[in-house]
Amino acid sequence: MFVRYLVFIFGLYLLAWGVVLIVRSALGTTPISCVNYVASMHTPLSLGTCTFIINMILIGVQLWLVRGRRTRRDVMEIGLQVPFSFVFAAFIDFNMALSRDLVPAGYAMSLAILALGCVVQALGVVFEIKPHVAMMSGEAVVKYASQRYGREFGRLKVVFDCTLVCTAIALSLLLCGRVEGVREGTVVAAAATGYIVTFLNARVLTRRNLSRTVSALAILTGGRRN
Repeated sequence: MFVRYLVFIFGLYLLAWGVVLIVRSALGTTPISCVNYVASMHTPLSLGTCTFIINMILIGVQLWLVRGRRTRRDVMEIGLQVPFSFVFAAFIDFNMALSRDLVPAGYAMSLAILALGCVVQALGVVFEIKPHVAMMSGEAVVKYASQRYGREFGRLKVVFDCTLVCTAIALSLLLCGRVEGVREGTVVAAAATGYIVTFLNARVLTRRNLSRTVSALAILTGGRRN
């Protein structure tokens, strides 16, 4: 279980790097982060802090969705999101600081950083879901909404992402009179990441391959100790 949590936290770190790289591409950001990004651009709060606040709001929404039929497991799953949201927010701010000097020299470089961000983000998602220990607030709120209203998860996820993008656009127009934080990179990230996750999960980072890697590392570590 300890190793599972370590893998999950590693996935969060990669996920945070993916978000930061997409932001640094200057082509927008991911749907799940667009409201946070717009808020961070027009307030003294960092992107990580805004991400943590939005996640707390989503946790509140989850508690409302499970009202009347809340189980102990639901409370534990939702409660675990609080510390992991804090860790994820810290990772975002840390990586934003590390990448402060990453400024695209042109549109081609922006596309390259965007593509790298999508791949890194997809890797983070795979490492996040493999251990089966927790869910992040964005996916969890869709899960509980689908259970509450008997809707298919995938369709609700699309509705949820579109709602976030529309909210970010409205917030941007309200705060500065123009659209910021939502560009073609937002569409690319939304469309491409899922396919990359599916490919990595099914062909590259399978349970068999991960088990072989862990076994090889264990043998290598044991050999060095001897």
